[in-house]
Amino acid sequence: MSATPLRVGLVGYGLAGSVFHAPLIATTEGLALDTVVTSNPERQRQARAEHPDVRVAASPDELLARAGDLDLLVVASPNKTHVPLATAALEAGLPVVVDKPLAGTAAEARGLAALAEERGLLLSVFQNRRWDNDFLTLRRLLDDGELGDVWRFESRFERWRPQTKGGWRESGDPAEIGGLLYDLGSHVVDQALVLFGPVTQVYAEAVVRRSGAEADDDTFLALTHANGVRSHLYVSATTAQLGPRFRVLGSKAGYVKHGLDPQEAELREGRRPGDGAGWGTEPEELYGRLGAGESPLTGGGTAVPTLPGDYPAYYAAVAAALRDGGPNPVTALEAAAALDVLEAARRSARDGVTVTL
Repeated sequence: MSATPLRVGLVGYGLAGSVFHAPLIATTEGLALDTVVTSNPERQRQARAEHPDVRVAASPDELLARAGDLDLLVVASPNKTHVPLATAALEAGLPVVVDKPLAGTAAEARGLAALAEERGLLLSVFQNRRWDNDFLTLRRLLDDGELGDVWRFESRFERWRPQTKGGWRESGDPAEIGGLLYDLGSHVVDQALVLFGPVTQVYAEAVVRRSGAEADDDTFLALTHANGVRSHLYVSATTAQLGPRFRVLGSKAGYVKHGLDPQEAELREGRRPGDGAGWGTEPEELYGRLGAGESPLTGGGTAVPTLPGDYPAYYAAVAAALRDGGPNPVTALEAAAALDVLEAARRSARDGVTVTL
């Protein structure tokens, strides 16, 4: 690594910017958090308190006016701003990281990918859940052939939040790109595609259950992959009893894993990668179980030690891509493939049909 770190501008200091991006950027070797963009005075004070050396700008235009002083722009603002901000950054000559979802449509995502390629710039999408502890463990089990041929992949990202919080994420305005299908659905669909490849058919159910909610808050997707694997994906804010995070069934064995990766909770609590040992690890009682013929809840199968989660690996890969020409950790075209599925799911849920891709 060069002694001079790459200077990063971060647009947005809400949940995504303050909890995920800023801490991970600030603790990645070779990156320096240079500027945070937020017009909110309270968030401006928060950014300065948490990152004393950071500059604060009130608008993206103010930041882009000094694009030549930066090496990377990170977009962690509301979903509807992702495409215009990424476009402006690329046109200003800046590589870009965009929080998921990259765009509201696959066509917009492919348009951004074409612009980045034309300008010779990195365009990457922050899909941090590829570095969840359970996902890394499942990938290892699949690579080792422990499950045999996978027949069904069940993935749940469920919460119990019976009261709405308001804000753009729960807005029914299509321009806001809110709702769980595009929020948590972006994660579970991306993971399914990484594990099992392209999808040929999509069926979905999307419901608005909570009083005052306008966007989907209880959604199910059934995907048929080209290789025959069936993925059943659940995202919900209305689940009073949470199911397993993963249940993966194969010709030799199944793997069942409860609980969420601990890294988000650690970041929310103010812990940072490198703050001592144990980042992204979990206790043995949360290990998933691998076996056949009996429920893991009655002792069936064998406990599988969960690999540590590794969100820092994403920005380390971004730094390596910018410095050394290493691979883009999550490409815009991968994001577009996931958006193809999300768009098909929205149509399926609206029209009550199975959509063929």
